[in-house]
Amino acid sequence: MRVDTIYSNGIILTGHDLMPVETMAVHGDRILAVGDDCSGLEARRNVDLAGHTVVPGFHDAHNHMVWFGMSLDELQLSSPPLRQVEEIYDLVADRAARQPAGTWIIGTGYDQNKLQGLHPERDALDRVAPDHHVWLRHTSGHMCVVNSLVLQRLDLDHVPEGGDVVVDSSGRPTGLLREQAQLLLRPLTYPTPSDVVTRAIAKAGERYLADGITSVQEAGIGGGWIGHTPVEIGAYQMAREQGALRVRTTLMVALESLHDLEHHESDLMGFGLDLGMRTGFGDDWLRIGPVKIFADGSLIGRTAAMSTDYADSPGNRGYFQLPVADLRRAIRSAHRAGWQIATHAIGDLAVTEVIDAYASALAETPRDDHRHRIEHCGVSRPEDVTRMAQMGIIPVPQGRFVNEIGDGMRAALGDERMAWCYRGQSFLSAGLPLPASSDRPVVEGAPLVGLVDLVQRRSSSGVTLANLERLTPSQALRAYTWGSAFATFRENQVGTLGPGFLADFAILSANPLDSLGHDGGTLRVVATVLGGDCVFDPDGLLGA
Repeated sequence: MRVDTIYSNGIILTGHDLMPVETMAVHGDRILAVGDDCSGLEARRNVDLAGHTVVPGFHDAHNHMVWFGMSLDELQLSSPPLRQVEEIYDLVADRAARQPAGTWIIGTGYDQNKLQGLHPERDALDRVAPDHHVWLRHTSGHMCVVNSLVLQRLDLDHVPEGGDVVVDSSGRPTGLLREQAQLLLRPLTYPTPSDVVTRAIAKAGERYLADGITSVQEAGIGGGWIGHTPVEIGAYQMAREQGALRVRTTLMVALESLHDLEHHESDLMGFGLDLGMRTGFGDDWLRIGPVKIFADGSLIGRTAAMSTDYADSPGNRGYFQLPVADLRRAIRSAHRAGWQIATHAIGDLAVTEVIDAYASALAETPRDDHRHRIEHCGVSRPEDVTRMAQMGIIPVPQGRFVNEIGDGMRAALGDERMAWCYRGQSFLSAGLPLPASSDRPVVEGAPLVGLVDLVQRRSSSGVTLANLERLTPSQALRAYTWGSAFATFRENQVGTLGPGFLADFAILSANPLDSLGHDGGTLRVVATVLGGDCVFDPDGLLGA
């Protein structure tokens, strides 16, 4: 048989156990054979891997593609490099000097935990940009700061439940809007034009391919303060038609986009998108995934719902973004209608309540292989880990958080509760499937840095956080490939290199199984192949 391409003379990590072989045959968009099964095959093209390592294409189980793509054109406020809040004011002043009065100055990525605990404030923003609308987004996405020109246009008398407008000692707003209070901005900023969304998808996809990412799950479209346009699925379809959708994409649909549907009394599909569309609708490139529900807020923002006070904020236990009764009702309705459910829950109290809601829904309407998820699952008690395993609930933590924002989480929780924070090994030991993700652009989203953090769990200050939660290199790689595919019912198509699987893979400079524990920072992506096509190859290794 004559196949399209045979890759040889490398280390190819195949199958569920990442067994190394030296040869792989690809025909069309599929892998035809690996290892000894390639013997006797001829190819139209032979690629010498020159000793490099081939791994399944990385799969980010929780990212924000449009948000990331749009942020590339915004003021970058991350720390490092910024160390003081005054540096933010300098950047805003510089941008104001170069933009017409009345336009928007949008920044993204600041973290008060790395700025001596300080958020930017309206008065300082007014001094440096009095004639511009200033909107600075926190790295978590769960809060933002605006200046007076924006504040005066907001309906501050009607703050949505599940959020708040922070005020100073005199009761005057500081400019900080938390959680659902960000919806006050919606009349000023929503909807985003579809062509802007499409360009953001394209820009994000270019970066993903350079990172070896071939599949992503977009963690919320179409509603609340996470949506960009009410026709967001259409924008993704437009991107695909224009060749701008560069990676395979599963879309999580915001709860706000679902509604009651007229249906026959014998049907359970009474809640969802029009015409009964739900989880699984689509194809290999673009499909509808879970419904996205928010239970609580942010750990580093001290708004996640905790059962006890934050260590550095006595009297504060965070809060839910919607009443618990409404949360339970939403989970029940979506479950009955056949949706996979992905609920954002970070605080231990929120995690417990979500598990309770899943348990109630499953007891009323049993469903095999539901694969309901808890996004982030930031602080989970030991007994809740056991319950999740018993019920088949998938945790979706972000290993990169431990490095980039781990010191802020440690300050919020204290050392004792850090053992419960963004677990890894505990989930696997309980028998749970473990996906890997970044929550990009909340933190750096390159999988190679995420893999290092899953294995090393070292904060940016050099402290190892919850040493017992460290993964082995093979566990980490499996999480970023097979585990993420499993979390969205794609494990028979992507996430593994084997016969019949889509030919999605990354070629790395070295074997990650040998290097993640000590010098993983030297790893780099040499090339990326998607559906058998070379989509990233800066060094010309593949000769395409």
